[in-house]
Amino acid sequence: MPVDSQIKVLLDVVNASEKKMHEGTPEEGRAAFRTLTVDFVKPEDVVPVGSVEDLTVAGRPARLYRAEGEGDTPTLVFLHGGGYVIGDLDTHDQTCRRICRGARTTVLAIDYRLAPEHPFPAGVEDAIAATRWAAEHLPGTRLAVGGDSAGGNLSAVVAQALPDLVAAQVLLYPAVDKFGDYPSREENAEGYYLDVPTMAWFLQQYVGSVGDLDPGDPRLSPMLGDVTGVAPALVVTAEFDPLRDEGNAYAARLEAAGVRLDHVTYPGLIHGFMEMGPWSAAAAAAVDDVVARIATLLRD
Repeated sequence: MPVDSQIKVLLDVVNASEKKMHEGTPEEGRAAFRTLTVDFVKPEDVVPVGSVEDLTVAGRPARLYRAEGEGDTPTLVFLHGGGYVIGDLDTHDQTCRRICRGARTTVLAIDYRLAPEHPFPAGVEDAIAATRWAAEHLPGTRLAVGGDSAGGNLSAVVAQALPDLVAAQVLLYPAVDKFGDYPSREENAEGYYLDVPTMAWFLQQYVGSVGDLDPGDPRLSPMLGDVTGVAPALVVTAEFDPLRDEGNAYAARLEAAGVRLDHVTYPGLIHGFMEMGPWSAAAAAAVDDVVARIATLLRD
């Protein structure tokens, strides 16, 4: 099917920009991303939850969302997307609130260190440390890890690294194979919000200063890691996303290893649709469906 018509309106605005993200600085990219995800949020549109607390987790700023009501709930350690270069607690605040409220789940969002100031493996180290902290300090019915795009990559890495702690993983259009070759990277190379030149720019920022980089390191590409015995997973992909096929391939690899899997590809949608509900009814419906699937995953 074609790109959702309301998403296309948003794409027309983004594509009309004279300067693409990969042509600018990390600071410019961070500011542009905040404009899209933070500045347009009106106070009356903020998703209500039981409570929100800013705190420090394993040396990093974090934000803890608790659902309304009493009783133990699952905990989801949330790792935001943004190519390891952009994004923060505020850019994904609404997404965390929607998951917290809709899935009745405690959400711990982590502001892990970003590149190029802190290249690989700094973000991986922060993600693992934060998950260990959550296991110790946030007892509940189940501990999960999840995130979108780069955060999906980090979540898959954490699930492989800590199989005894992580009981579920939520991988939203994840970047799981840094140096892989997939048809969707050609089919959706440009014009769909995340483009291949920006992916290359993100990767350069993330690993550019690492002289002895091993391209086979599963902390970079969890597709190359050991998925035997990892936690049950929700893998979400989008039709017009350059990362679509590697996400689908990772889902297939999990399933082949006997991992309990819920895998869905949303037609007509693009990378980053979890933040696009205000502009697209189709994206909003997909977000509601994702949240419902998260609720099921965390309680089965």
